[in-house]
Amino acid sequence: MRNRLPLNALRAFESSARHLNFTRAGLELSVTQAAVSQQVRMLEEQLGIVLFKRLPRGLDLTEEGQALLPVLTESFDRIESVLQQFEGGHFHEVLTIAVVGTFAVGWLMPRLASFREAHPFIDLRILTNNNLVNLSADGMDFAIRFGEGLWPATCNIKLFDAPLTVLCPPEVAVRLRSPEDLKNELLMRSYRKDEWERWFAAAQIAPWRINGPVFDASRLMVEGAINCGGVALAPASMFARELQGGLLVRPFAAEANLGGYWLTRLKSRAMTPAMKTFEGWLQQQARQEQA
Repeated sequence: MRNRLPLNALRAFESSARHLNFTRAGLELSVTQAAVSQQVRMLEEQLGIVLFKRLPRGLDLTEEGQALLPVLTESFDRIESVLQQFEGGHFHEVLTIAVVGTFAVGWLMPRLASFREAHPFIDLRILTNNNLVNLSADGMDFAIRFGEGLWPATCNIKLFDAPLTVLCPPEVAVRLRSPEDLKNELLMRSYRKDEWERWFAAAQIAPWRINGPVFDASRLMVEGAINCGGVALAPASMFARELQGGLLVRPFAAEANLGGYWLTRLKSRAMTPAMKTFEGWLQQQARQEQA
């Protein structure tokens, strides 16, 4: 019996349960209130249960209705998501990527127009994070991370190194004649505790205690430096536009290499055509960046 439940009746119940009102459900489904009510009663009769409590001022779900609603809502959402992939007479593949925010804003976003132009039927969904991502639990196809590539559960493809260097506004840079002059400035910090110490070593100067504010993303840290007249330690390659536009200056050549950017995916994840396309495009863009 349950294999023959009418789709219209299930849709009528799902809409009515969300609105707790037959009239609003009818407006959503472009049918009359009476038609919705009839479809719901037919479904209740076939299932042999009551799904709604009919109240003087509306509806309320029974326990059985509460159990059925989330299953139907998820199912209809999944159907709608798949049908959207066929809009315009073409199959649109969806590709979901988790990206560290600094890379997303400073490197990936300026290049997305060229990807879209070359691959118009791949719909990218980009979510940012601060380098902590669970590809399996979060349902991601790829993640772009910063680090040394030591993630055992994933296939890791290095895009390029991203050494850290001193970045600051021009009005601060005029005061910096040598690295030791940084002792008189507000030094911004990231959640990685040894970054400044590593840079001090690269600059061949003795370290000192730093008390500047701590940020969980290089993008926020650099914005803080620009707005507060401070000094940040971040990958210059992620702030090319700010450097070219004069918002930032790189006063010293010293760099601290703590890792690079990597494209990662689960080893257990089979590659889809869209994943192969994006991986190839991203590697090509990374090679051009290095060249």
